[in-house]
Amino acid sequence: MFTGIIESIGSIRALTPKGGDVRVHVATGKLDLSDVKLGDSIAVNGVCLTAVELPGDGFAADVSRETLDCTAMNDLKSGSPVNLEKALTPTTRLGGHLVSGHVDGVGEIVSRSDNARAVEFRIRAPKDLAKYIAHKGSITVDGTSLTVNAVDGAEFMLTIIPHTLSETIMASYTPGRRVNLEVDLLARYLERLLLGDKAAESTSGGTITESFLAQNGYLKS
Repeated sequence: MFTGIIESIGSIRALTPKGGDVRVHVATGKLDLSDVKLGDSIAVNGVCLTAVELPGDGFAADVSRETLDCTAMNDLKSGSPVNLEKALTPTTRLGGHLVSGHVDGVGEIVSRSDNARAVEFRIRAPKDLAKYIAHKGSITVDGTSLTVNAVDGAEFMLTIIPHTLSETIMASYTPGRRVNLEVDLLARYLERLLLGDKAAESTSGGTITESFLAQNGYLKS
């Protein structure tokens, strides 16, 4: 688990094909690795990866085909800057929100505009994630815990303050860039809870629809 509070901007040192998937080597910058051991988790742009090598100034991790297919990791190349966060501990200050490091989908930066000293980004999420994104709710973008300022269909707006721009890779975002998205865990659990006993019936029908809500008294006719 993570908090979505980025600890360091690192960079991709190398991406090495290995037996059909990839081993990624990450230079970790100011990230303190003194308490990291082999097998520990580190989030790279919001993707939870397991450290399999610790050369001293970074780490290496294996990236499966599933992860490559479901995230924007394929867009990275040698030299690409990345957001880094170590897994939280029982004494970690939870400054963001609970983040699993399991990417739900890949979004796209639609627009960028200045608003005083802040920057506003409009991001388009995959349509199947739109129901989990709420005004003033939490969302993780490339591993960064953020608050949604507005929602319009599958698109949402973020207002990013100067500190966040300087401590993450968001300052480099331009329209067209793909970003990793993880929706709020609570929204996913709530969807499952609303299914009640029906959650055990069929894996093919386990989603909340407007018809389901109406039939079970959650919507007024």
